[in-house]
Amino acid sequence: MRRREFLSLSVGAAVGWPLAARAQQPAMPVVGFMNTLNSADQLASDLLAAFRQGLKQTGFVEGQNVAVEYRWAEGQYERLPDFATDLVRRKVDVIAATGGEPSPQAAKAATQTIPIVFTANGDPVREGLVASINRPGGNVTGFTIFGPAAVTKRVELMHELVPQADVIAYLMNPNHPSGEIEMQAAETAARSLGKKMPVFKASNEPALDATFAIMAQQQVGALVVASDPFFWSRRSKVVSLAARYGLPAIYYLTEFSRAGGLMAYGNSVPDMYHLVGVYVGRILKGEKPADLPVEQPTKFDLVINEKTAKSLGIAVPDKMIALADEVIE
Repeated sequence: MRRREFLSLSVGAAVGWPLAARAQQPAMPVVGFMNTLNSADQLASDLLAAFRQGLKQTGFVEGQNVAVEYRWAEGQYERLPDFATDLVRRKVDVIAATGGEPSPQAAKAATQTIPIVFTANGDPVREGLVASINRPGGNVTGFTIFGPAAVTKRVELMHELVPQADVIAYLMNPNHPSGEIEMQAAETAARSLGKKMPVFKASNEPALDATFAIMAQQQVGALVVASDPFFWSRRSKVVSLAARYGLPAIYYLTEFSRAGGLMAYGNSVPDMYHLVGVYVGRILKGEKPADLPVEQPTKFDLVINEKTAKSLGIAVPDKMIALADEVIE
C-alpha cells in the first residue's frame, strides 16, 4: 500500500471511531411529568425544583443524562387522559403522575407497562392504583397524603379556634374523583363535634363567587376547604373571598396561610415531590415500582396567620399558638 493511501485510510478510521462510539451510547432516558397545576404558578416552580433535586440525588440531571417531557393541566382535569396517552405514545421511560387525583388514574388507564410514580390525596388501595401499600405490584407506586385523616384534624382545629360556630361549611370541587371520600370524613368529624356541615361545590371562578355569597347569606360560621388543585390554583381568590365575607377558613396547604388565609394544616408538598424524584431515579436505575412501597408522609405542619385572625376579630388561644409550626404576625 502506498503511503498516501495508508494516510487516507488512517484519517478515515480516526473520524469514524467517535461516530461509532456515539452510535453505541444508550439513548438518554425520558421522564413524562404530568401535573394538575399551572406551570406559571410559583408553587409549580418550587415543586419542580424539589423534583429535580430528588432526581439529582439519584444521579440524574435534567438535560445532561435525563430528559423530561412536561404536561400541565392548569386545573382542567379532562386534559389528563390525553396527556397520559401522548406520553405513552412517546414511549417515555417513567411517568411522574403528580398533582393528586385524577393524574394517577389517568396514567394507569393509559399504560400497564410503563412505570408510574404518583402523588395522591386519597387511599391508593381503595382507588385501585396499587394492590397494597407495602407491595404495590404492577407498574405503579408513589406517595399519598391520605386526605380523610388530615381533613378530620382540620375540622377539629377549626372547632377549637371558633367553638361558637354552629355551622362549619365544607367547600369541595365536584370534579375531584376522591372528593367524596374526604367530604364524608369531614362530615363525620363535624357530627362528632355537634356541628352542622353544609357542603358547597365549585369548579370554576364564577361558582366560587356565588358559593361564598350563599355561605354569607346562610350565616355560615366557619369553613373547611377541601384538598384540591383547583382551589390551590385559585388560592388568592379563595382567600380574598373568605376575607371579604369575614369567614374563618382552614386550608390543606400551608401556602394558603402565607397568602393571607387564616389557618392551614397539611404536609410539605415540596418534600413529597423530592421523594417522587428519588423514586423516578431509582426506577431509571433498574428498580421495579412493584417493589417500592407507597409512602405516606407523617409530618404535618400547622400554620396560623395571626394578622388575619385579628382582622376577623378572633383571639387565637395560646395553646394553638404553642402547637403551630409557624405563626404569621
